[in-house]
Amino acid sequence: MPRGPQGQRRPADVIGAAIMVAKIATGEVEEKPAQDPAAASLGRKGGAARAAKLSPAKRKEIARKAAKSRWGK
Repeated sequence: MPRGPQGQRRPADVIGAAIMVAKIATGEVEEKPAQDPAAASLGRKGGAARAAKLSPAKRKEIARKAAKSRWGK
Protein backbone atom coordinates (compact mmCIF):
# COMPACT_ATOMS: atom_id res chain seq x y z
CA MET A 1 0.00 0.00 0.00
CA PRO A 2 1.51 3.41 -0.94
CA ARG A 3 2.18 6.06 1.64
CA GLY A 4 0.83 9.62 1.79
CA PRO A 5 2.86 12.80 2.27
CA GLN A 6 3.15 12.29 6.03
CA GLY A 7 3.74 8.54 5.72
CA GLN A 8 0.13 7.42 6.09
CA ARG A 9 -0.99 4.24 4.40
CA ARG A 10 -3.18 5.05 1.39
CA PRO A 11 -5.06 2.86 -1.11
CA ALA A 12 -3.34 2.51 -4.50
CA ASP A 13 -6.47 2.78 -6.67
CA VAL A 14 -8.59 5.88 -7.27
CA ILE A 15 -11.85 4.48 -5.93
CA GLY A 16 -10.20 3.16 -2.77
CA ALA A 17 -8.55 6.54 -2.21
CA ALA A 18 -11.88 8.34 -2.65
CA ILE A 19 -13.55 6.04 -0.14
CA MET A 20 -10.69 6.59 2.33
CA VAL A 21 -11.00 10.39 1.97
CA ALA A 22 -14.76 10.18 2.55
CA LYS A 23 -14.26 8.05 5.68
CA ILE A 24 -11.69 10.50 7.03
CA ALA A 25 -14.02 13.44 6.30
CA THR A 26 -16.97 11.80 8.06
CA GLY A 27 -14.88 10.69 11.03
CA GLU A 28 -15.21 6.95 10.47
CA VAL A 29 -11.43 6.61 10.24
CA GLU A 30 -8.98 8.51 12.43
CA GLU A 31 -5.80 9.76 10.81
CA LYS A 32 -2.79 8.92 12.91
CA PRO A 33 0.21 11.24 12.97
CA ALA A 34 3.09 9.78 10.98
CA GLN A 35 5.72 10.68 13.54
CA ASP A 36 6.03 10.33 17.28
CA PRO A 37 5.65 13.77 18.97
CA ALA A 38 8.91 13.23 20.86
CA ALA A 39 10.76 12.55 17.60
CA ALA A 40 9.23 15.65 16.02
CA SER A 41 10.42 17.84 18.91
CA LEU A 42 13.92 16.38 18.60
CA GLY A 43 13.88 17.18 14.90
CA ARG A 44 12.96 20.80 15.62
CA LYS A 45 15.80 21.04 18.13
CA GLY A 46 18.25 19.65 15.58
CA GLY A 47 17.12 22.13 12.94
CA ALA A 48 17.50 25.04 15.35
CA ALA A 49 20.98 23.86 16.37
CA ARG A 50 22.03 23.56 12.72
CA ALA A 51 20.71 27.05 11.95
CA ALA A 52 22.59 28.49 14.93
CA LYS A 53 25.88 27.00 13.70
CA LEU A 54 25.54 28.35 10.15
CA SER A 55 27.01 31.68 9.21
CA PRO A 56 24.63 34.33 7.83
CA ALA A 57 26.24 34.01 4.39
CA LYS A 58 25.76 30.22 4.32
CA ARG A 59 22.13 30.56 5.49
CA LYS A 60 21.53 33.09 2.71
CA GLU A 61 23.08 30.72 0.16
CA ILE A 62 20.88 27.83 1.33
CA ALA A 63 17.76 30.05 1.24
CA ARG A 64 18.61 31.30 -2.24
CA LYS A 65 19.07 27.72 -3.49
CA ALA A 66 15.75 26.66 -1.92
CA ALA A 67 13.90 29.61 -3.46
CA LYS A 68 15.45 28.91 -6.86
CA SER A 69 14.36 25.26 -6.76
CA ARG A 70 10.89 26.23 -5.47
CA TRP A 71 10.18 28.96 -8.02
CA GLY A 72 12.37 27.84 -10.91
CA LYS A 73 10.06 25.04 -12.05
